Amino acid sequence: MAEAENKHDKFKRLATQRVTNAIKKIELMGNLAGPGYESTPEEVEKIFKALQDTLDGVKEKFSKTKRVDKSKFEL
Repeated sequence: MAEAENKHDKFKRLATQRVTNAIKKIELMGNLAGPGYESTPEEVEKIFKALQDTLDGVKEKFSKTKRVDKSKFEL
């Protein structure tokens, strides 16, 4: 029988897939800088701000320590 995947291995497998997919999508956005498209500096700034805000939010999730259950009390 196959060995069960532990939490760290699952994290690594999914993170590899998801980050690879995200990078590919971001690289595709670079195509919008080509001569077939026209944008304003404001539109470009809005794109990068949205991406940065999303990255910052995800990074914050990784920075937070595990939440302590305050409804339980022990000495």
